[in-house]
Amino acid sequence: IKNVRIVDPSQRMNAEGDIWISDGRVRAIEKPGQIPAKPGMRVIDGKGKIAMPGLIDLHVHLREPGLEYKESIETGTLAAAAGGFSSVACMANTSPVNDTPYVTAYIREKAKAVAACRVHIVGAVTRGLKGEELAEIGGMIQEGAIALSDDGMPVMNSYLMRKAMDYAKAFGVPLISHAEDSNLVGKGVMNESALSNELGLRGIPAAAEEILVAREIALARLTKCPVHIQHISTAIGLEHVRRAKDDGLPVTAEASPHHLMLTE
Repeated sequence: IKNVRIVDPSQRMNAEGDIWISDGRVRAIEKPGQIPAKPGMRVIDGKGKIAMPGLIDLHVHLREPGLEYKESIETGTLAAAAGGFSSVACMANTSPVNDTPYVTAYIREKAKAVAACRVHIVGAVTRGLKGEELAEIGGMIQEGAIALSDDGMPVMNSYLMRKAMDYAKAFGVPLISHAEDSNLVGKGVMNESALSNELGLRGIPAAAEEILVAREIALARLTKCPVHIQHISTAIGLEHVRRAKDDGLPVTAEASPHHLMLTE
């Protein structure tokens, strides 16, 4: 691939160059014109395009098993590959919920058969995502789960979350948190503000996120378990994460495009 802009943060690279690929592997990256032509070599002009390492999406909903009318492992990973993503982490909100080693094993084997990119499996924290009792954490990890999350359903019981972090720490996997106080959220549908009042819509106060982010950080401090905050959207929530990082705690966060581009 010649004359392509190569962006690779791991190499601190952001410059035009040529890439030689052979047998599915990158063999050389050079300045333009430095890679000699070889018999049978296919040349692609990458002028005006960007080449970069495969992207990784830590938060996707493949929905299989049980909810394939929304998405499947095959369709979801085809979309990922088309968008430049070489790895995805799929949440546990399937039907049945991925809260047992049997469901984890099914997803693993189905991904081997049909996935267009790497699939990393996230197991549930609690049975049925109900926040009442822990899922079969050890069994899921044994079958290939690389993290735990009740994505979409906050674990409101702090003791249960503490025990989940204890298990996650023991098994060497991170806990991924949907940090939102469901009691404060209530039936809210948008950010609580003058605009929500003007529209007559129930609002969700920013404090709903801030409280749960602070709790997860406190529990990370207690258990030493790596914690990842999903789709963070408030300035104070982000400040909590920044302070946790400054304190050396294993806390990370993600943001969705709409949280960066939109306001209300």
